[in-house]
Amino acid sequence: MANPSWIQSEMATLAAAHQAGRMPHALLIHEAPGSGGEWLAQWTARLVLCQSATGTSAPCGACPGCYRAASAQHPDLLVLQPIEDSRQIRIEQVRELSQELALTAHQGAYKVAIITPADTLNRFAANALLKTLEEPPARTLLMLVVTQPSRLPATILSRCQRVRLKAPERKEAVSWLEATKGAADWNAVLDTLGDAPMLAADVDPKAVVQVGQEVRRALEDATTGAGDPVATAERWSRADFPLRLRCIENWLTERIRAYSGAAGFLTKVGAAPYPRGTVAVLNMEDLFELVDGVRELKSSLDAPINRGLALEAILRRFAPVRVRG
Repeated sequence: MANPSWIQSEMATLAAAHQAGRMPHALLIHEAPGSGGEWLAQWTARLVLCQSATGTSAPCGACPGCYRAASAQHPDLLVLQPIEDSRQIRIEQVRELSQELALTAHQGAYKVAIITPADTLNRFAANALLKTLEEPPARTLLMLVVTQPSRLPATILSRCQRVRLKAPERKEAVSWLEATKGAADWNAVLDTLGDAPMLAADVDPKAVVQVGQEVRRALEDATTGAGDPVATAERWSRADFPLRLRCIENWLTERIRAYSGAAGFLTKVGAAPYPRGTVAVLNMEDLFELVDGVRELKSSLDAPINRGLALEAILRRFAPVRVRG
């Protein structure tokens, strides 16, 4: 996989820190969704586990350490993620990780742990991780990959050095996808997913574009009072549900950005009476509340909820208000 051009600066900074012996014991990689947080964490793991004797500041990519780390077979590289269908990292996983990190490295170098997405640590798991962050074993590197650091306790945030990854420019993202995955309508894929090339690299481009177009048509219809929110919610809840939620979130975000740049746009509904007939009321406040609702639904997908009903409640809010004269 080609190195992402938009991460070169962060790679250079980490390589220089490692070469100077100033690598921190904990990194918080705060990424825009799909911008390459996990990729950077894996690259940094190869950096500190590289066995090359050439003195270079970057992983050689050819030694046993680099090869094993790249293939997820290195005994000193641990990756902590939600298990199976769970959307949380649990306390038992963190306790096992802490016990493993306390052992001597198999190859006498670093012990490395990647926690991703770290903002899925539940409260008990986060508290268990805090002890390791406060008293890390020697030559240990913990990397927490997050998109929403506000979901982590302040005590954890304060013990990590932060690396911020912004979303790449569209041209950079498309060029990287073409070089990595080959020709496709990547612009249309990124229109659907947002500027998230790492997410785009793991999907079927045609299928994603088809779902994105369907969601956009349905939301446009909903804002005019057309469509059936009950049937739509039931259908969407049975197939590609997380992708459809992402499409809804991106559709709302696009309108927030458009309205933010529109002169004279009012973010509040005034006290004047509604005119007679049908009134579209998706103002800025409505849009932000809808985004919050979609994100809350995304974060609760592992809970025993009725997805169809939850989505129906969101879709109903797209419909215009009908006012009787």
